[in-house]
Amino acid sequence: MKFCRVLASLVLAVVLFLFPLSAQAASSSSITRSAGDELKGKDFSSQSLIGTEFTNISLENANFSNADLRGGVFNGTVLEGVNLHGVDFSNGIAYLAKFSNADLTDAVLADAMMLRSSFDNVDVTGADFTNAVLDGPQVKKLCVKASGVNSKTGVDTRESLGCK
Repeated sequence: MKFCRVLASLVLAVVLFLFPLSAQAASSSSITRSAGDELKGKDFSSQSLIGTEFTNISLENANFSNADLRGGVFNGTVLEGVNLHGVDFSNGIAYLAKFSNADLTDAVLADAMMLRSSFDNVDVTGADFTNAVLDGPQVKKLCVKASGVNSKTGVDTRESLGCK
């Protein structure tokens, strides 16, 4: 019985050595639903954008106010001057996204994964970050000006960020 296991292992090792499997990498940029500079300044306000993916594009000065972006993805996206007032971005992903001079007032960002994203000069008054995952230095930066209570969830912004 032990001899059979050793023999089977040896045969498997020889087969894998002679016929190796190719490694394949996946990239989220291959699943982009929107692309190009034509989205700069675009009005997405109050639209249902559930699960929409924005990858490696610039959305400068776009208006997402009161949009439903639940489960949406911003991957490598420039969000400079974007209006996200009242947006529902719960369960969303913002990876390597650049939020600069953005309006996140009254936004719901609960359970969002926002690692490696930067938040420079953003307004988070009344935003709900409950269980959102952000880099520590970014949380500290947001806590400096965080205030208010979210009108939809009733959650205090500072508490949702874990500010001290």
